[in-house]
Amino acid sequence: MLQDLSQYILDIAENSLKAEASRVEIEVFEDTRGDLITLKVTDNGYGMDDEQVSAIENPFFTTRTERRVGLGIPFLKQASDTCGGRFEIRSVKGRGTVVEASFKRDCIDCPPLGDIPATVMTLMVGWPERDFLFRFNFDDELFETGTEELVQVLQDRSLLVTPEVALWISRYIEQGIYHLRTGGNEDFEENNQP
Repeated sequence: MLQDLSQYILDIAENSLKAEASRVEIEVFEDTRGDLITLKVTDNGYGMDDEQVSAIENPFFTTRTERRVGLGIPFLKQASDTCGGRFEIRSVKGRGTVVEASFKRDCIDCPPLGDIPATVMTLMVGWPERDFLFRFNFDDELFETGTEELVQVLQDRSLLVTPEVALWISRYIEQGIYHLRTGGNEDFEENNQP
């Protein structure tokens, strides 16, 4: 089992990228009133047919050639089930896949969020030619950023891989999440423009 939700996000997003997705959307919903954490990864990769979707929850099914087991999805489903949540995969061959899992926040077995900012930054920096959109929703308040926004400001996609920009991306996302979770100050956007 993976240690935290950010590791599941990384595993699913990497599967999306290996499925030739040019765009990956990562959404995290934290609902304190409904006592839920939900993660959702949507891609426009080559998708799966119904048989593959049914088989993907089996740890001995994988499309990867470098290993014979695919543990990320089965472990995510198990963690979601254990925490009173729900798990769903929707996919259309040739159009993409959506993986969604929810967890009861107060369940003792609920995985921590982990380092979501570093995970999103790793994806953006590791695959700078792909587009990512990240949304963090905390009790109906939204923080959103993505490679399109960042490239527009940087005016050069190749700068995404520089250490300074990578560090800035991680801090920007971290501050955006912190702002939502704590009620933050009103000048967050002014002080943290990409």
